[in-house]
Amino acid sequence: VTVYIPTPFRRATGTRDRIEVAAADVGGVLDELERGYAGLKGLVRDERGEVHHHVNIYVNSEAIDALQGLGTPLRDGDEVAIIPALAGGRR
Repeated sequence: VTVYIPTPFRRATGTRDRIEVAAADVGGVLDELERGYAGLKGLVRDERGEVHHHVNIYVNSEAIDALQGLGTPLRDGDEVAIIPALAGGRR
């Protein structure tokens, strides 16, 4: 599985924008990422293991909220994208 790492989180991955991970589901992907890149811990999930409200995760361009959440199964060749919500600007 290829995981896309967004620019704001790349400082935790040594500037890597894509990481290959072996995992059965999305939760497993996050576990592996946090094991390999300690700086990601807390950026994507909270202390209960739930994805932060300001972060969206997609599997092959489909939001995991519309699938099976963190339990969404993965197959070889899938792409997981972690996308933080953008905010800001002026009124």
